[in-house]
Amino acid sequence: MSRNIVKSAAVVGAAIAALSLSAAPGMAQEVTLRMHTFIPPVANPGKTFLAPWAAKIEKDSGGRLKIQPFWAMQLGGKAPQLLDQARDGVVDIVWTLPGFSAGRMPEVEPFELPFVHKDALSTTLALQDFQAKNLGKALGAYHPLLLHSHQGFLFQTKEPVQKMEDLKGMKLRAASRGGVWLLEALGATGVGLPLPAIPAALSKGVIDGVTLPFEIAPAVKTPDLVSHFSSLAGAQPRLGTNVFTFLMNKASYDKLPPDLQKVIDDNSGTNIARQAGQNWIDVETPGRNAVAAKPKNKFYEIPEAEVAKMKAAAQPVFDRWYGEVGKSGIDGPALVKDARDMIAKYSGAS
Repeated sequence: MSRNIVKSAAVVGAAIAALSLSAAPGMAQEVTLRMHTFIPPVANPGKTFLAPWAAKIEKDSGGRLKIQPFWAMQLGGKAPQLLDQARDGVVDIVWTLPGFSAGRMPEVEPFELPFVHKDALSTTLALQDFQAKNLGKALGAYHPLLLHSHQGFLFQTKEPVQKMEDLKGMKLRAASRGGVWLLEALGATGVGLPLPAIPAALSKGVIDGVTLPFEIAPAVKTPDLVSHFSSLAGAQPRLGTNVFTFLMNKASYDKLPPDLQKVIDDNSGTNIARQAGQNWIDVETPGRNAVAAKPKNKFYEIPEAEVAKMKAAAQPVFDRWYGEVGKSGIDGPALVKDARDMIAKYSGAS
């Protein structure tokens, strides 16, 4: 038999095998997607959202679609590089904060500005409407799975914060440029640090505290490393929040067969937004309990008169943000109005 005949037979055989595979659902190929994030698996977002989501994807696909998690930057790089890793196909899925890269995705930042946010549920539901209206360009390089927020950050500090004046001279960690600007407006020094750097920074005195929700406190050891936890009196008990993006590489999604794309779609966006938002409310309780378990720790509620001072002091943050995003042709005031209106639409949604 000539080489050409052998080659032709091999090609025909391969084609027949491929047709047989596609015609036999029981033999359908399994797909494994690599999911990368900066948090450790013991952190609440991993335990209560990412791991259950991955398990549901596998269950709903009948085991054909598997999510392989890589925690705490196991695949290399630093947290600010996760957006690039998803865009470039280094990994298939990432869960991260755009705020780690200042100005990288400014269109989502209205939700991170001071006192826009109310609670995780209304903000997460609002983000779905906001994405549909305003984020097509910002998210165009990805297949979005979900945008959401946590319940909101409060002061977790070595010295008590009971009024705005107490912040003077403090060095406090924030997760985004809006958070850093807010701290500066309130008289503190804002320091941008990734979560894994927080315990060492607190231990060594690089920072005097953090602005974080309760749920992440055990993972970054603030119940042990600080002693004072201050929320706000009034309708908005937290200073603000951070927007998280759960994103998939476009090519990884596009190459899935339609039935597996449907599994992803059924577990994305508005289909899971309410559950995700409520989850971030619920996980505050065990986080706060971990703080309360240490007898040294004290809780405060900053009085409404002091909160009013903070809100007034925070107004220049908006002007600063409008100026920054305006350089790129972004209508900041319009985006902030949309964010506030959409949150108001879903307030009391529980």
